[in-house]
Amino acid sequence: MSNKIAEFLRAQLSAFIGGMTDLGIYTFCYKILHLSAPLSNVVSGSLGAIVNFLINRYWSFNSTETSVGCQLWKFVIVVLGSIMLKSLGIHYFVDVWGWHFLFSKLLVELIVSLVFNFTLQKFWVFKK
Repeated sequence: MSNKIAEFLRAQLSAFIGGMTDLGIYTFCYKILHLSAPLSNVVSGSLGAIVNFLINRYWSFNSTETSVGCQLWKFVIVVLGSIMLKSLGIHYFVDVWGWHFLFSKLLVELIVSLVFNFTLQKFWVFKK
């Protein structure tokens, strides 16, 4: 298996772990704390992002030559954009169109993670 494919698969596993963390917290915030779906996404996305950053830095992209601070500010920008896109998508699917909150979350997560997050993390945040 080529290094690029292995790196992509590691990044997807990292996204999955971060996503499962995010999904668990999202469900807790929405169902137990009764926060709105978009607000639940902001809380869960922020905490899931911390998990994702650490796994990506040390394992997925093995990008420890660059300082944490340099990577972190870029990562925060990507996460803010990601949370904004996801919250907007979830708002439309749940609040406007009445779709199920978990289905909406999973669909939006998949699209934003593959198109927006991976591309910016690989070629900007953790660029070697």
